[in-house]
Amino acid sequence: MPSLHDNIILSYEVDLENKRIRMRTRSSHAVPKNMDVLFSGVMAHAFDTPLHGSIIFDLDEWEIEHFIPYNRELLESGKGQAWPVSYDSYDELQIRLIEEKYKYMVISSSYGLSGWVLAKNVEITVQETGERDEG
Repeated sequence: MPSLHDNIILSYEVDLENKRIRMRTRSSHAVPKNMDVLFSGVMAHAFDTPLHGSIIFDLDEWEIEHFIPYNRELLESGKGQAWPVSYDSYDELQIRLIEEKYKYMVISSSYGLSGWVLAKNVEITVQETGERDEG
């Protein structure tokens, strides 16, 4: 997977109907590249502090077993609304995530937006822009 280190987040779109999130980013190298991240088969996501000029430190796939311990408070607050899905126990939720092959993708930030996405697939496409955007 291409590195998103130090890429600026240009935009993101959450498509609830089609269970997709598309994040558009741009590298800050001598020859800038637009890099789109497409999360598909999305069950849930949580993004914190989206700011103009947000810079990605990294996008990592964490072991699915880390999802519940790192998000217990959020899961507790969403359970009454069947978020991220309806489940009776954390064990049941974890088994479902594993059996349905969800990936726990964690976005760490140098500045601004950070968070995570539970998705079945992640694709990054790269396109050189051939010009620098100075503004």
